[in-house]
Amino acid sequence: MPVRVRVPPPADHTEETMNMSRRAALTVPALALAAPVLAAPALAAEEAFFDSAGTRIRYIEQGQGEPVVLVHGYTSTTERQFVNTGVYGAVASMYRAIGMDARGHGRSGKPHRRDDYGREMGRDIVRLMDHLNIPRAHIVGYSMGAHIVAQLLVQQPERFITATLGGASGRRNWSAEDQARVDEESAEMDQGVLRSQFLRLRDRSLPPPSEEEIRADSARRLAGQDPRALAAVRRSNPDQVVTEAEMAGVRIPTLGIVGTADPYLREFEALKRAMPQLELVTIPGATHGSAPGTPQFREALMTFLRAHPARA
Repeated sequence: MPVRVRVPPPADHTEETMNMSRRAALTVPALALAAPVLAAPALAAEEAFFDSAGTRIRYIEQGQGEPVVLVHGYTSTTERQFVNTGVYGAVASMYRAIGMDARGHGRSGKPHRRDDYGREMGRDIVRLMDHLNIPRAHIVGYSMGAHIVAQLLVQQPERFITATLGGASGRRNWSAEDQARVDEESAEMDQGVLRSQFLRLRDRSLPPPSEEEIRADSARRLAGQDPRALAAVRRSNPDQVVTEAEMAGVRIPTLGIVGTADPYLREFEALKRAMPQLELVTIPGATHGSAPGTPQFREALMTFLRAHPARA
């Protein structure tokens, strides 16, 4: 039997956002503000599970209309990334919103082998769509979720109505530096610490965090999670690499959303040069952690979805 999960209305601040950065006053280009998104009423989403090639995947579903699949970031969950920030409620007010806990995260299965992640994470999206008899969907990813969506976009574009890349633009042009980062961060994850990732994505307008602050943040983010599974997720990052040429060849309407204080902004700018058809929205002052919790993020996403309805 499905379990009904209470979804709160959109909120401008979350615990994750507040602990990562100090919120700046934000504005967004007129394109994203053309049709304001009002706070949605509380919704009751239905929770369910399905078997994805041997791994149990948990998802929630609410609303009617064209399907929108949402895939969260590393160490996050559907609730933390999309429900608590109000993104899920805004989408569910106009569309069939489907939020999945990626394998290794939340209430989904948590295998410990690297081979159980990588490309399998994108295949989980397709298997979920098949499970729900959905041939095509709007697919939205944030951070890790965006990397997963980018790879799926070049591999199975026929499953997309649109694609949205939030906070990350695909694992492109993999370098020795990228591999060194993965090696370091996965080794730290084996110890249950997110030190390097915290420092890499932190709000640069604030003083560097102390070791105590880093450990406290790691403990909060990893509460109830499996560090060994998350380390395997990180080690599988090279298996999700796409090329600039592959992204340039994408013909599916694609939106990029990134904060100007997010180090991934440079990657989006490079992708925009290679992929002029990318619709890029920047949120001035927003960091990697704070962007999804801004009303501007919701407004940009909803404006894009309305502008690109499914075609027969």
